[in-house]
Amino acid sequence: MNTTSLKQDYKERIVPALMKDFGYKSIMQVPKLEKIVLNQGLGIAVADKKIIEVAINEMTAITGQKAVQTVSKKDISNFKLRKKMPIGVRVTLRGDKMYEFLERLIRVALPRVRDFKGIENKLDGRGNYTLGITEQIIFPEINIDAINRLLGMNITFVTNAPTDEEGFALLKEFGLPFKKN
Repeated sequence: MNTTSLKQDYKERIVPALMKDFGYKSIMQVPKLEKIVLNQGLGIAVADKKIIEVAINEMTAITGQKAVQTVSKKDISNFKLRKKMPIGVRVTLRGDKMYEFLERLIRVALPRVRDFKGIENKLDGRGNYTLGITEQIIFPEINIDAINRLLGMNITFVTNAPTDEEGFALLKEFGLPFKKN
C-alpha cells in the first residue's frame, strides 16, 4: 500500500484548498494533523488482567505500533481501583504511520460499520476531534474468531488548527465522512 498518498494529497490538494478557503498568506498558517491518539479505557480489567494483554495485542495489530498500558492515578474504592493498576491501552501515531492509519480508517474500517450514516461533526473548541468506535472488529487486522469480548475505543485527531471551523475543514478534506446537517 502506498503510505505517502494521504501525505502527498495534503501537500498537493488540501493545503491549496484551505489557503483559498481561509485566505492564509503562507503555507505555514495552514492547519495540519499533528497526531492521532487511540485510547481504550478498560475498567473491566480490574477483575481480569488478561484483558489488558489482549487489548495491547489488538491495538498493536490495528496501528502497527506497540501499544502501552495506562495506569490509574489514584485509589477509588467504589470501583475497586488501586493506584497504578492497569486500566487502559493507548497508542499515539505521528508521521507516516499516522497517515497510513488514517487512510485505513477512512477507506476500510469506517465503511464496515453497520448502518453507517457518517460521523458526528462536533469538535472540542480547539480544532481537535474525537471519534468513538463501539467495536474493534471494524478493523480488518482483527481476527473475528479470536475475539471473546467486543471493546470500543476513542480515536482523537489532534490538529494545530486555531478554530473548530478550520479543524473541521482540514479533517473533511482528509476525507472523514461527517454527517450532513
